[in-house]
Amino acid sequence: MSGVPESPGPQNGPQNGPPNSSENGSVPGSPVAGLAGGFEGAELANGLHGAGPAHGPAGVRPVLPTELAIVGEVAREALVFDAEDASLIVSRLAAPPEGREWTALTLPCLDGVVFVSLSTTEGVGHVDLLAVRPAARGRGLGRTLLRAAEEWLRERGVREVRLAGNPPCYAWPGIDVRYTPAVCLAESLGYERHRTAWNMTADLAPFAPGATQDQEAGRLAAAGVAVRTAAPGERGEVAAFVRRHWNDAWAWEVEQATGCHYAVRDGEILGFAAWGARPGWFGPMGTDEAARGLGVGRVLLRRCLAEQAAAGLRTTQIGWVGPVRFYARAVGARVERVFWLYHRHLD
Repeated sequence: MSGVPESPGPQNGPQNGPPNSSENGSVPGSPVAGLAGGFEGAELANGLHGAGPAHGPAGVRPVLPTELAIVGEVAREALVFDAEDASLIVSRLAAPPEGREWTALTLPCLDGVVFVSLSTTEGVGHVDLLAVRPAARGRGLGRTLLRAAEEWLRERGVREVRLAGNPPCYAWPGIDVRYTPAVCLAESLGYERHRTAWNMTADLAPFAPGATQDQEAGRLAAAGVAVRTAAPGERGEVAAFVRRHWNDAWAWEVEQATGCHYAVRDGEILGFAAWGARPGWFGPMGTDEAARGLGVGRVLLRRCLAEQAAAGLRTTQIGWVGPVRFYARAVGARVERVFWLYHRHLD
């Protein structure tokens, strides 16, 4: 199964909240053929953070920190539509925001893994990633791991389990509909589909090095608006702006992103855009309400896409999209990946 945030959100669908919006102030988020979670450094000496009992049903046990590379390989084999990013997704889920309670569980044979985490919403938990090697399917391993994840959540007071991303650190918004076995497993165990999310795909060739410069950037400059790059480790001011106008989840994504750009006028930040907080994807992004209509969102979006093209990417995913029309007009993006978000109330 693939994991994704539980509510449409800006490119990296944050805080279980708003869809990707740009000039409207947000960016998108992504599937569930795998589900998301994390590893917590020093606390992992005997297994993943908050893992609980050493062994669960049918020998289910916490993943060890030394097994993370193997888990990445399991994900790469299982996630056929995300194979290139699978190891990066696992690494991202293994380094969630401070304070998140999560674990990753596996079997003695290491043929499958499930990442699970608690939501900031009381009584809610997420199965972030569930992956089983193709050669090991048909033996009920996915069912065993999902039941073990439910039990881990139940022991922590969870009443509702979501097969959906847990922003700001997630793999996909929900189950990519192309991962049919994940859909079948979820429905066979009583999970109900209660929401749909989608990604848009943008081709990056028009933004490759040497492509025509964005004329709108010149118009912004004429209006006294400067577009700047925020390097890793130098994003405190941008993160504070994002936290003030949106939420902590987006601010965390800005700090984790591969690339981040922002617009400023008279010393005041007007908007931002980032990419790579969810490996390979664009978002989040937002423009201050007072600055909308200037074209700030379009310029920042294109600046990020140009950077992704320069990094060798041919396409990018705009995750958990809300404003389809904006992205279609601004960069020719098309709706492509669709995710079903499932939930179940524990007995």
